[in-house]
Formats: sequence, structure tokens, C-alpha cells
Amino acid sequence: MRENKNTMGHLAALLTILIWGTTFISTKILLVDFQPVEILFFRFVMGYLVLLAAWPRRLKVAERGRELTFAAAGLCGICLYYLLENIALTFTTASNVGVIISVAPFFTAILAHVLLKSEDKLQPRFFAGFFLAMAGIVLISFNGSRLKLNPAGDLLAVAAALVWAVYSILTKKISGFGYPVVAATRRTFFYGILFMIPALFLFDFEPELTRLFHIKYLLNLLYLGLGASALCFVTWNFAVKRLGAVKTSVYIYMVPVITVITSVLILHERLTLLAGAGTALTMAGLFLSEQRAKTGNGGERPQEKN
Repeated sequence: MRENKNTMGHLAALLTILIWGTTFISTKILLVDFQPVEILFFRFVMGYLVLLAAWPRRLKVAERGRELTFAAAGLCGICLYYLLENIALTFTTASNVGVIISVAPFFTAILAHVLLKSEDKLQPRFFAGFFLAMAGIVLISFNGSRLKLNPAGDLLAVAAALVWAVYSILTKKISGFGYPVVAATRRTFFYGILFMIPALFLFDFEPELTRLFHIKYLLNLLYLGLGASALCFVTWNFAVKRLGAVKTSVYIYMVPVITVITSVLILHERLTLLAGAGTALTMAGLFLSEQRAKTGNGGERPQEKN
């Protein structure tokens, strides 16, 4: 039974990453007429409405501490992460941001080791997989170009990776409350949107909805709102509940791989030798990090119950 639950968790994480790895296409199309903060706001409002329709009942949270946990998760995973990532892109290259954001599983593992007693202890193979995956991601992201450091942008990207790690830990804590995943995700979205509102006044936000009359923009926003936001945050949170914060976060390594594959299949970009080698290294690192340690008698070390 537990193996079935783990399998469902892995499938949910894989589905999430498959969609998140293709969102750059929709974002690239929308950036022609939308500011990053506008895309962010519209997609999560749309996602919230979908989750509200899927679970119209009110989620009753009696304890103040739990409500603060939901608020912190919304602040970190919905508001701060995406804002920091978008601002980082204005200071440094997309390659730098892509590589640095991929450090999130490492931060998640460290925080989980310190804060979550139920998580598995960190094994040497996790760190070996991390360095192997990062080597692959560097090859994919830079693909022969030189690394150009930009302290402001790079530090913002590091902050985004750390914030996502905090979100992962908070999600794991929320999963222990016993609420339905859809309802809990909706509550997180609510706080994320609430914290996002002040940022709208700092950036060039224009509530011009006539742009959505263009079918191309509408379809891509629907993909981001319904797929990458509503569906993916539910499946990601479900995966965290089943697998734990560390094992789920390792799937982030696959985002650059999915981006490469999508670029070849949809945008018809050429697959270079470096990108191919980077993809292989990243996948090897992912599988190595996901492996569980063996006990002295040759059996798998049982996971602690979540």
C-alpha cells in the first residue's frame, strides 16, 4: 500500500515538472504585451477561481498557528518566489537564474534535515546526485557560453531558491494538518494573491482585460492559470505529502531537461552535444538523489511515516 502511495507521489511530481518545464513557451508569448507581474497576478487569480470551483466549501482553520502557516506558504511560494525570480531576470541572464534556482532541492534538504524530524536523513548519494545534476544543468543552461556574474541578480536568484525551499517545508507541514489538498492549496493561493497586491503598485500593472480578447493570449494564460498554477500546485503539494519535501524537490532538476526537449520538439531548436550531455548528467543526478540507502542486511531502509 505504501509503495502505491509513493508511486502516486512520483507520478504527481513528474506531471508537475512536465508542465512547469513547458511554461516558458506561454510566458514568452505573453511577454509581448504583458508585464511579468501581470502574468503572475492573472494566472494565480485564474488558478484560485478554478480551485474555488473545484472545492466551493469553506475551509475551517480553527488554530491561529495553522492560519499563519498558510499565510507564510502563500507569501513564499506564490508571491516572493515568482517576484524574486522575475526581478532577478532583469539584472542577470536567464542562464544564471536557471542554474541558481536549481539549487532549491539542496536548500530544501538542509532545511528539512534541521526542521523536519520525519524526513529521511541525508545520505552521501543525495549530495553526489546534487553535484551531478548541477553539472548537467550548467551544461544545459550555458551551452558553451561564458558565465557572467551579476551580484544583484544572482543573489536575488539565490533568495528565490531559498524561498522555494521554505515553501516546500511549509507545504510538508500543511500536509500534516489533514486538510484536502485542493482546499489547502486554495487557501495558500488566497494569501499569495493578497501579498501580491502591494507589488502591483510597484510595477507597471495595467488591468486591461481587452488583451484577453486575443485568443493566443487567452489560451496561454489559461494554460498557466489552469495547468501550471491550479493543477500543478495541487499535484506538487500532493507529491510533497506522499514523498516528503526533499524527494519531491529533487524533481526540480528536470525543469531544464524538459525545457530542452520542448525546445527541440515544439520550437524546432537544434539539440547540441553539450545540451545532450547536460540532459544525461541531470537525469543521472536525479535518479541517484532519489535512491534510498540500503541497510546492512541488503534491504532498503524503511522510510519513516509522514
